[in-house]
Amino acid sequence: MIILVESGATKSDWRLLAGDGSEVRRELFPGMNVSTVSMEHNLETLTTALKAFGCPELDGFYLYTAGIVTPEVRQTLEGRIRELIKVGEIDINDDLVAAARAVCGREKGIVAIIGTGSNTCFYDGVSVSQKVRSGGYIIGDEGGGAVLGKLFLADFIKGLIPQDVADDFAGKFDASYMGIVQNVYRSAAPAGFLGSLAPFILSHYDNPYIKGLVDGNFRSFIVRALKKYDTATYPVGVVGGLAYACKDIFIRICEEEGVKVGGFLPEPISGLIKYHTAL
Repeated sequence: MIILVESGATKSDWRLLAGDGSEVRRELFPGMNVSTVSMEHNLETLTTALKAFGCPELDGFYLYTAGIVTPEVRQTLEGRIRELIKVGEIDINDDLVAAARAVCGREKGIVAIIGTGSNTCFYDGVSVSQKVRSGGYIIGDEGGGAVLGKLFLADFIKGLIPQDVADDFAGKFDASYMGIVQNVYRSAAPAGFLGSLAPFILSHYDNPYIKGLVDGNFRSFIVRALKKYDTATYPVGVVGGLAYACKDIFIRICEEEGVKVGGFLPEPISGLIKYHTAL
């Protein structure tokens, strides 16, 4: 049996799989991001999940986590895993590899992730061979939910949001300046907090201001990231909850920018199950 874990910044999806790919058990745990969250916090999350999941002896443990996975990150995470369970192969990669394997399998293609954060690459069927740097939610991540939340709050605290939307926001969230600052600068996972505002923002998409905010966020992603690849030859496979929820909007803006979309997966886990159990 193997365990397959696909983790974004907000949640991680754990699957215990039999050799034929059938699902034995599934659990959801908090997310991990090895770039924007402290390693201590990520290790605590991993430890809690491993203990709660009650892992048997495994043939393989395959972890895909948000953020840049370096050799040092792999070594640290693998060390914690081997402390807690008996397992043969351990393979740890970032969420970009997860998306590529899920949406492309072993074929060539352009890959986009649009969830809490965003990322892109060209996948040659084996590995990521070209990548536009994402930059994270502070200096990049255009198109993602965290940036959408950041854009919204930046206007909210300066009184630039239409009043009806601002009033609705204040009735559903801690809209005090201190509360916003605390959640953005003092929370353990600020990107997750910012991304959590996306459903509220999208619920007001019929407001011209919100439409401009959402469309502009996606257009920035397409122009600054996707159009760096050979979009004339390869369609874009898109993975992520925000993209899937907004697929009609995203496809329309891609068409306006001359980019063809191949397909959508709300999350990569279904494609990853096929990838790992077809070996």
